[in-house]
Amino acid sequence: MELTDRKKKVLRSIVELYIRTAEPVGSKAIAEMPEMNFSSATIRNEMADLLAMGYLEQPHTSAGRIPSPAGYRLYVDELMADYRLSVDETKNLNLAFEEKMQQVDNMMERVAKLVSQATQPPAITVTSRQSGITVKHFELIAAGGQVILVMMLSTDEVINKLIKLPLQVADTDLKLLSAVLNAALTGLTAEEFTATLLEKIMASAGEAAALVPVIMDFAASSLRQQSGANMAISGQAKLLGLPEYRDVDKAQKMLSSMDSDALSGLPAVMMNESGTKVLVGPENVAQELKDSSVVMTKFDIGDGLQGMIGVVGPTRMDYAKVTARLSFFAENLSKMFNKPQQPQLPEGEEE
Repeated sequence: MELTDRKKKVLRSIVELYIRTAEPVGSKAIAEMPEMNFSSATIRNEMADLLAMGYLEQPHTSAGRIPSPAGYRLYVDELMADYRLSVDETKNLNLAFEEKMQQVDNMMERVAKLVSQATQPPAITVTSRQSGITVKHFELIAAGGQVILVMMLSTDEVINKLIKLPLQVADTDLKLLSAVLNAALTGLTAEEFTATLLEKIMASAGEAAALVPVIMDFAASSLRQQSGANMAISGQAKLLGLPEYRDVDKAQKMLSSMDSDALSGLPAVMMNESGTKVLVGPENVAQELKDSSVVMTKFDIGDGLQGMIGVVGPTRMDYAKVTARLSFFAENLSKMFNKPQQPQLPEGEEE
C-alpha cells in the first residue's frame, strides 16, 4: 500500500491534533481542520489505510485513532514543520537562562530544572568525557618507603596516588619502571589494559614488578572514572498532570523508569550523533522507556567534556517545540562554556 501525500497530510493532522488534545481523533475533526479539502468519507478511508499500515492505533474504547510509534517516527522524520520560537519566547528563555545560569556550582541540576520548566516533560542532563581518554605520561617518585605515582592524562589533568612499597625498591628500578610504563601504557584506553599486557610489563619491570598490578589497576579505574557520565533528572512529578498517566499503575511504571539506571544508555546513543536525536517508543534503549519518547541534543563544555540535555515523556509530545527549545539551550550552553579567555598580561606589566 502506497503512502501517498494525502495519507501523509491526514497523518500529520492526526498527530498534531492528538498532541494538542490528548483525545483520539475522528475523521470529522480532521475534516474541519484548515487546508483539509477532503470529505469525511475520504478521510475515514485514509485513516483505515494508515491503521492497516501501522501508523495509527485504535483505543479499545474509542472510535477515534491515535498515532502509533511508527506514526510518530514518520512525523518526526518527514512531516514535522519547523517550530519557530516567537520573539516573546526567545526573550523569556534568554532572561531565564541569564538569571539561572550565573553560578557554575550544581550547574547541571539547575539546567535540568530549567529545561523541564521550558519544555514541560521531565528533563535530563548529562556531562561526560569525550571517549578515548588515555594516560599521556607516568612518573614514579620515591618518598621514604612509599612511592608517589603521578599520571598526566590526555585531557592534561594530573592524578596521583601514594603507594606503599611491598619491599625495598631502588631509585634506578623506579626509573626503569617509569620508562616501561611510558613505553607500553601511554596512549591506551582502559579497555586496552589487558592481562597479556600486564604480564609483558611485569616481565620488563625488574625488581619493581610487584608495583605493576597496583599501577595498572589504578590507571584503568581512573580512566573509566574520567570517562564516566554524571546525570541529573528534574520534573518527574509533572508527568502526573498528563492525561496519559491518570491511571495509577501506568503513572507508577513511568515514574519508576525515570532513574539513572534506565536512562544510563542514552549517552552512548548520542556518542556519535550530531544535532538532535528523537527516540520514539520501542526505539528506546531501555525496556522501561518503550512506551515513552526521548528527545536529546548535545553541547560542548570544553576541556574534554561534553554535555547532553533531553526530555522524557509520552509519545504524545510536541516534538517540534521541544526540539526547538532544546536546540536553543544547547547552543547557548556551548557559547557559555566556550567563552574566549581574557589574554594574560606579560609578567611585570600592569593594567
